[in-house]
Amino acid sequence: MKRQDLLFICIVLVLFVPFFVSAELYDWYKSFNASHGMVMSFVKFGILAMLGEVLGLRISSGSYTRKGFGIIPRMVVWGVLGMGINMAMIVFSKGMPMFLEYMGMADASHTINGALSFDKVLIALCISVMMNSFFAPVFMTFHKITDTHILQCGGSLRSLITPIPMTKIITGLNWDVQWNFVFKKTIPLFWYPAHTITFLLPSELRVLFAALLGVVLGVLLAVAARKNN
Repeated sequence: MKRQDLLFICIVLVLFVPFFVSAELYDWYKSFNASHGMVMSFVKFGILAMLGEVLGLRISSGSYTRKGFGIIPRMVVWGVLGMGINMAMIVFSKGMPMFLEYMGMADASHTINGALSFDKVLIALCISVMMNSFFAPVFMTFHKITDTHILQCGGSLRSLITPIPMTKIITGLNWDVQWNFVFKKTIPLFWYPAHTITFLLPSELRVLFAALLGVVLGVLLAVAARKNN
């Protein structure tokens, strides 16, 4: 274990241990999260998804950062994307049960918030499939565009205020990888089952779990990249 690994572990402990050892701090978190869900979505994804990215970079390249990586800009982008994910989770978790009721499944809106049952798992799977089939491809493509833009700006903060050259970046994306790996493999094999679990959780835990999944995915993608190399 290198010094940078010890530093990374210390940062993680400083960020999260206080919430486990202090009941008052944890109660404040629950209260603030309930009152300011979108703000906390920004914070959760900005921190947790970014930790997943730097951890994945450590696994794939041996370092937690590199020239032009842009940790701060990526955190901001992840925060904004996190608010979008929260919005999508609310829309699909409310809308899909209503659609299932329209199609003849009685009390789907109550079942998804009730005790664990076969019907609840089925509804959660339907929500996950619909969200990841319709929302995720656009989200993933936009995320790839912002990552590319940050790299092209050398990872500097000006990437956050510089207009994104959409046409240039979109036409330059590796659509073979985007379609055949990101869409065709990670969505059905990882995100469908992962977000099924997400929608089985109480609503106040869903965004946090979704952000934690970003950490897991960052590690998995890094391991896959090392194997391919």
